[in-house]
Formats: sequence, structure tokens, C-alpha cells
Amino acid sequence: MLSLDSRTPAGLRGTRPSSSRSGPHDGDLTEITSILFTSLSRTDQGTKAMHYLRGLLETPGRKSIRNIAALLGEQVSEQNLHHFISGSTWDWIPVRRALADHWIDAQPPRAWVVQPVIIPKTGRHTVGVDRHFVPTLGQVMNAQRAIGVWAASDNASTPINWRLHLPRAWLKDSLRRTQAAIPDSAPVETFSESVIAAVRESVTRWRLPIRPFVLDSCEVHAVPVFERLHAAGMPLLVSVCEDQPLTVADPALPAAGKEPLTAEQIMIMAGALRRPVPAGPHEPGKPPRAHWAATVRVSGPSLPGPSAGQGDALLLGVGEEGGRWPAKLWLTNLSSAPPASLVLLSSLAQQVDRDFTDIADRVGIRDFSGRSFDGWHRHVTLASAAHAVVASAGNGR
Repeated sequence: MLSLDSRTPAGLRGTRPSSSRSGPHDGDLTEITSILFTSLSRTDQGTKAMHYLRGLLETPGRKSIRNIAALLGEQVSEQNLHHFISGSTWDWIPVRRALADHWIDAQPPRAWVVQPVIIPKTGRHTVGVDRHFVPTLGQVMNAQRAIGVWAASDNASTPINWRLHLPRAWLKDSLRRTQAAIPDSAPVETFSESVIAAVRESVTRWRLPIRPFVLDSCEVHAVPVFERLHAAGMPLLVSVCEDQPLTVADPALPAAGKEPLTAEQIMIMAGALRRPVPAGPHEPGKPPRAHWAATVRVSGPSLPGPSAGQGDALLLGVGEEGGRWPAKLWLTNLSSAPPASLVLLSSLAQQVDRDFTDIADRVGIRDFSGRSFDGWHRHVTLASAAHAVVASAGNGR
């Protein structure tokens, strides 16, 4: 889970402002804008979208509308750019779907990684901002919370869809709703419900290829999310906390069918079942370390079992050689997949974390500071496109 703004201070450096400026991404911009912006009804909207995309790629430091307008010089005014993002009428959903189709064709994903994101803010007027306790930091902070759905392969990933979690304090305040132009259709929902909604929109409405959903977050109540998405027929790999109660359903363990145990207790009991597995992608500059993994069939009040017809629920334990066992715990309905495949699948969450830090933050994914709900969505949509440009160039496409 990402919590702090780890952006490189200088951002992605561009050249000096000019009315006829060129930049290092000209070829990529020409290609991707011809694909992504066909849904925009007016020529000037497509032009402004390309300008904003260039600004995200080339503006040093913070990607605010003011800084982007300063970089672009005479090409577009700050006022016009602000209206294009926060006050215009263009729909971001077709742009996101075009980005998803383009990326899937270029880099077929092995999984959809669901990534909750904390966006720290200093003021209280940015849409969706509230006080939140961040478990990874152990502190309360002023922030937005959002969910990104990423298309992930072994070597690259890009965000294709977003959902901004709106706290009850915003949705029950008519003045705030009006000022931020929050649509009447936006429901009051828990953060876990926002995660479920983001996943179901990306698959059910967009009809994306069926791939496992990987979710690694201490912000989300894992089992309810698992239960709801499994019931919808989705393949899943979801991290769980050590104290998650589960019932052993695996006859290989003496606790089968008895009182529930914690996920950690179950996997410690299954220590003799663990086997070495390939380490998978590792952090650059560090040697790969051997991993161990084990799976145990488990059950719970709403977890799948042999009679569900969709595969059993498995608890996956993972640890590094010589390290703590288990270091990580996952719940999955991919009951026919070998542990080695599940470990490689889980590593895609780390791939997304690295790409977020190395690319998404540098192109300003968290830099929107306006009050407009629509503005936030348009900004993260174009920032996702900017991320795809950089990720594609980095993978030789």
C-alpha cells in the first residue's frame, strides 16, 4: 500500500516553454493521443488533452495546472486548462477503456492488481479529503483515499481504472457535494465496498479479459472482499492478516474440521508442507533470495468449499529462506494453481508498487488539488495515460 509522496523532486525534466515546443515524447504522444482521445467530441478538447499529457510528462516537479501552463507557454492558458480538467463535460470513462484496450494489446496482463492509494493533502477542500488512520505509518493524516486497478505483467504495469473513496462526511454534506459537483449516483460506502465496486466496474462493465485479481493491502477487510468477489465468479489472490480466523479443511493437518485458528497458526502448523519455489522478480540491485511456500485448504462461513463448484479456498503462506515463517499470507480461490505460480502472481503487487513510485508519482498521479470530483477523475485518467507512455518506452514498445 502506498502512503507517502515518494516523487523524485525534479520530476521528468522538459525543455523551456515555447509556443512551438517539441519534447522527448513527441512520437509516443502522437501515437497514444490518436488512440485515446477519439471519444472527445471537439477538436480543441483533443488538443488540450495532448497539451495536458505533455505537461504531465515534461513539467519539472509538481504537476499542478499552473506549472503545466507555465511549461507550455503560449499553447494554452492556465484558465483554459483548468476549465478543461475541472469544468468541461468530456467523459473520462471512454478514455480509460481505450487505454485499457491499447495496453492489453501491447502488453497482455497476467493479472489485474488492485492497489489502494493514500494521497496526503494539507487542506480540507480537495474533493474527498478526510482524516484517516494509515496502518503502514501508524498515524492519522489528512488525505484522500483511492483505488487503482492496474494491468500487470512481469515487466510492466499501468493503471487502467480508478475510484475515489468519498467519506460519509462528504456525501452527507449538501454544500460540499454541490461545491465538488459530486454526482447523485455516488453512494455512501465503506472503503472495502469501494474496492469491490472498482473491481466489478472494470470487469463486468468493461468486459476485460478474465485474469486473477491480486489485492495486497492492510487497508481493506480481506475476507469480505474475497467473499463478494468470489461470489461474482472472479479469480482472486488476496492478502490476509496474521490474526484472520479460518477453519482448516485440509485432511493433511490434524486441526481439520476443528475450531477456527488464526491464519498464522494454521501456516505454522503447515510448516512441514512448505516447498522451495522460484523467487520471481526481485528488487533491482539486490540478489534474489529463495522462497518457500505452502498451501492449506481452509473454510469459513462464506468461503468456497467443495460444494460451491468454483474451487476451494486456499491459504497460501510465503517466506524467504532463513527468514520468518510465514512472512506473508494470502487467500485464493485458484485451487488448481501450484504454489510456485501463486507466489509469482503475488509478486505482481510489488511490480505495481515499484511502477507507482518510479513512474506514476513522477507524472503527477497524486498532484490534483482542485475541488471538483470530475476534475480529479480527468486528472488521474490523463496521468494514467502519461504513465503508460513512460512504461511503454521503458519496455521497448
